[in-house]
Amino acid sequence: MRMVDLIELKKNNHELTKEQIHFIIKGYNDGNIPDYQMSAFLMAICFNGLSKHETAILTDEMLHSGEIIDLSEIAGVKVDKHSTGGVGDKTSLVLGPMVAACGVKVAKMSGRGLGHTGGTLDKLESIPGLQIQISKDDFIKQVNEIGIAIIGQSATLVPADQKMYALRDVTATVDCIPLIASSIMSKKLASGSDTILLDVKYGEGAFMQTKEEAKRLAQTMIEIGQHLGKDTRAAISNMNQPLGKAIGNSLEVIEAIDTLNGSGPEDLLNLCLEAGSHMLVQAKKCKNEESALKMLKRVIDTGQALDKFKEMVKYQHGNDEYIGNPELFTKAKLIIEVKAKQAGYIQTLEAKTLGIVSMKLGGGRQTKDDVIDHSVGIILNKKVGDQCKVGEVLAYIHANNEVSDELINELYGAYKIVDFFVEKPILIDEILV
Repeated sequence: MRMVDLIELKKNNHELTKEQIHFIIKGYNDGNIPDYQMSAFLMAICFNGLSKHETAILTDEMLHSGEIIDLSEIAGVKVDKHSTGGVGDKTSLVLGPMVAACGVKVAKMSGRGLGHTGGTLDKLESIPGLQIQISKDDFIKQVNEIGIAIIGQSATLVPADQKMYALRDVTATVDCIPLIASSIMSKKLASGSDTILLDVKYGEGAFMQTKEEAKRLAQTMIEIGQHLGKDTRAAISNMNQPLGKAIGNSLEVIEAIDTLNGSGPEDLLNLCLEAGSHMLVQAKKCKNEESALKMLKRVIDTGQALDKFKEMVKYQHGNDEYIGNPELFTKAKLIIEVKAKQAGYIQTLEAKTLGIVSMKLGGGRQTKDDVIDHSVGIILNKKVGDQCKVGEVLAYIHANNEVSDELINELYGAYKIVDFFVEKPILIDEILV
């Protein structure tokens, strides 16, 4: 078997066999297939796609390229969720403790942020002392004892995907549904949970620009999960504006704490309640979404959800006093008010632009080696559908260095204000099962 022949087959839109896909993934992971041939193969996939069967095989081969975590030592159903990424997306910090407080095991491996999207691990590391790299044995012990752990992905998990993603990033082959689906699902399946809930986002601040693209990606991932025996569902959600009001690491942790206290932004709370209700049904903790919703609201009202977050932080060696007293978080030296120059209603709010502004303040990475400033970011005071008057604050910039007029103008450019009424957008369009 020769790689050049397999490239030729895919270039001519032939369906590849399991043996052929195994040859490609194993050969590339082992270093026997060079980058230039793998690049050609990935580009052929971008042009011609993969069948459902090929996509499932590709995912399975990537899944078995490294360690597969066995969570059978954890009692009960293990649930996981994955977001395809967005600006202000601190969902895991709220949803995980809520679900765990209901008595369902949350065993989650998360990633870091790059570019305009934030990473769950970076947010957690704004809590002093918190460790996100723990051993597999300690991970299992923690989930068994307190019901939740959110840690970093192991370097031995799906190494073929790590190599392929780095190559896709520099060969314009990232934006391809079969490749995105197999990349996400191989990691989720290797992480060992029994059920997976996907939050597939669309819009200006997401990978998928349209709702139709997001649904195709979600359906592809659901089919992969079903093919490989996992209960997989997907929420289709709008990322045409940031989620919640906070953008930036410690600012988002504080907002997550507020939400667990029942006083966070409505859109974030509603997303977590709806997603959480499906996770409880997947885990067979509740018979339907209505009873699950009541249970989730109860653990917020009683403080059990916040207590569970505090317990997780302490277990992972973080200073849990910060969870009970968010004023302890390091504050940025400067808070700059960005005020409306015209009256009207907010029609659009570009999530990607705001994410890039936060990154330039030091709150994100342009390269994987950049050091993050956890205290900087943006707090939004006006979002889509809100009315504003001239001179009212649109947003607050939190910075540790002087902020240029150019950067402030970039933030202004994220807002479009019109002189007619604008309805607030629906956040979750539908749940696919």
